Amino acid sequence: MSDISIRTVGVAGRITLTRPKALNAMTYDMCLAIEDALDRWRDDDAVQLVIIDAEGDRAFCSGGDIADLYASGRKGDFAYGQKFWADEYRLNAKIFTYPKPVVSFLQGFVMGGGVGIGCHGSHRIVGESSQIAMPEVGIGLIPDVGGTLMLALAPGRMGEYLGTTASRMGPSDAIFAGFADTYIPQLKWPNLIEQLETTGYTERLDTAAETPDTGPLQAQMDDINRHFGGEGLGDIKRSLEAEDSDFARAALKSLGRNSPLSMACTIEALHRLRGPSLTIEKALDLEYRFTSRAMEHGDFLEGIRAAIIDKDRSPNWQYADTDVPPSAVSKMLRPLGDMALKLGGKQT
Repeated sequence: MSDISIRTVGVAGRITLTRPKALNAMTYDMCLAIEDALDRWRDDDAVQLVIIDAEGDRAFCSGGDIADLYASGRKGDFAYGQKFWADEYRLNAKIFTYPKPVVSFLQGFVMGGGVGIGCHGSHRIVGESSQIAMPEVGIGLIPDVGGTLMLALAPGRMGEYLGTTASRMGPSDAIFAGFADTYIPQLKWPNLIEQLETTGYTERLDTAAETPDTGPLQAQMDDINRHFGGEGLGDIKRSLEAEDSDFARAALKSLGRNSPLSMACTIEALHRLRGPSLTIEKALDLEYRFTSRAMEHGDFLEGIRAAIIDKDRSPNWQYADTDVPPSAVSKMLRPLGDMALKLGGKQT
């Protein structure tokens, strides 16, 4: 497959995304190929660890390739999207629970589906160009691919802030928020990868680690906690509107771009997940409740139209001029019954 290179080198299973001109956006076939490789290597004693990287300087993976999803949804075929997300989420869970080290090298943009394959492994390396984000609310989804788990675990109310504003994290903020583990300058990466392929010793990563400059989000935690701790989207907006500050104005501007229904559901999802019983399975199940309904009942098709198809950047969001009613949030997040996500096998 020209979009991805899967091979073994020394003691390492190697997965390299090879679509740099497309910012290494994930296709459905790439997702299935990665899962197949992980399944093969799980019980192969010759493979001691897995290394995931990507070609090009601009992006590790900018997200999922959503053109096919839009095309099928416009025809009223919602089953393709439901199967796509179910199979992708199954891969995310496998990476999260993989019994061998999974080392990812996350340069440039790491967004959406890129977070799903790059930020669930055991050793997540960022460099000076890394920009990590969950921008799904901008296209009528909620943070998914297990992103709600990381957002729920993030310090304070950073999860609500990142999930609703789609703000990007540089290397230091990504480590602070729990989306990455280690900062290593990118010039060191090729040699480190060779050492990992030869030895399998992940301790080499700790030796190469450096401390990045503190990111801006860490300095804004008081503002984030003060404004993003409300019960719902309306509470957050009213808190921001009541304060005349650069932070409040910037946050309101960001919220104004995104789907109100998606933002309201994101906040509710994080509130439901946060606590001692949080698991990747619970996070993915809740995400799938939303995404499986997103074409028919949410803003996904309109979000893609405005951002990717017509590129007018003027989406006609539901609830654009009013608070999102609790009933609309409940409708998107209610259990799916027989259609519930099945992580143990392929979705039918």
